[in-house]
Amino acid sequence: MGTLSFDVAHLLAGGLVLVSFMMLYQDRLYALLNVFALHAVVLALSVAWQAYVQHAPHLYVTAAIALLFKGMVIPFALHRMVIRLGIHREIETVVGVGMTMLAGMGLVALSMVVMLRVTPTADPLAREDLAFALSVLLLGLLIMVTRRNAVSQVVGFMSLENGLVLAATGAKGMPLVVEISVAFSILIAFIVIGIFLFRIRERFDTVDIGALDDFRGERR
Repeated sequence: MGTLSFDVAHLLAGGLVLVSFMMLYQDRLYALLNVFALHAVVLALSVAWQAYVQHAPHLYVTAAIALLFKGMVIPFALHRMVIRLGIHREIETVVGVGMTMLAGMGLVALSMVVMLRVTPTADPLAREDLAFALSVLLLGLLIMVTRRNAVSQVVGFMSLENGLVLAATGAKGMPLVVEISVAFSILIAFIVIGIFLFRIRERFDTVDIGALDDFRGERR
């Protein structure tokens, strides 16, 4: 594998981690949705480059699915959902942004140490892409844990799944039928989550997780 192929693959995978940090930093819902769209675009570029490097044409389909659904359809639908539900545009966090960013850096360092040590005999590009993918996955989980707004938690879930896609493509891909099945499963999950958000908003007049916990406590 040429040095250029190796460097570009690392640039794109590292860029995905950087955009994950950008998502972690956002305190406005619209900005978070815009950065998530950028996250999907970088993922699509990374998968397309892996398709070129691995000579795997089916990965171009994966890149197109990521670009179409995650880069366009889902962010647009979430924008519309925020407008229709009249959701508060500022994102409330469990802890401060500074502590969240420090936790994110710790998770990235942990991902690098763990993945590079447990895959010493793997292909260099694959093992380092897996380390980046684990970082993206853990940062997505961190977004879900530290955000109190249900929509921002949906975004965290979607970014977590982007890490799984990066891991699958970095590890020489998966069968096309599985990739399409996963993509449509994520789309169906998004639709179900959207329906639940509408119902929660209609019933409780909020999608703030803390407010819903308070309501549950009052019922008890």
